[in-house]
Amino acid sequence: MNLGSLKPSPGSIKKRKRVGRGPGSGHGKTSCRGHKGQRSRSGSKIRPWFEGGQMPLQRRVPKRGFTNIFKKQFQLVNVRDLDRITGKKEITPEVLLSTGLINKKSIPVKVLGDGEIKNSIEISAHAFSASAKEKIEKAGGKVTIL
Repeated sequence: MNLGSLKPSPGSIKKRKRVGRGPGSGHGKTSCRGHKGQRSRSGSKIRPWFEGGQMPLQRRVPKRGFTNIFKKQFQLVNVRDLDRITGKKEITPEVLLSTGLINKKSIPVKVLGDGEIKNSIEISAHAFSASAKEKIEKAGGKVTIL
């Protein structure tokens, strides 16, 4: 095998459709655009969300509820994930970042109480759920809020 003998796999290359090249081609006269109408004109472009002038879906759907723009977003870490970190007695957001349990240092961290913990650790985070706090302290650990 050499570079000169390489060919694309069968069926992967198709000839492009040549429209507007006479009646013999099967795509002559109107060039597959039909007769009249917006799409048959040259330069026509319809935005993907345009619904032909009817009231758009976004405006038809009822708006309900309330979105709190001051809501705090947290990166969530479960107690069972903390048990996987070995060799560290003191766990901070930097340690969580280096182990891949959180993605960004700029977003605050909240520890949740899902799972069990066996190691006694000292953990610092921005928030703790009541069950997480209880489980960490029960295992002989210490909780510090940043």
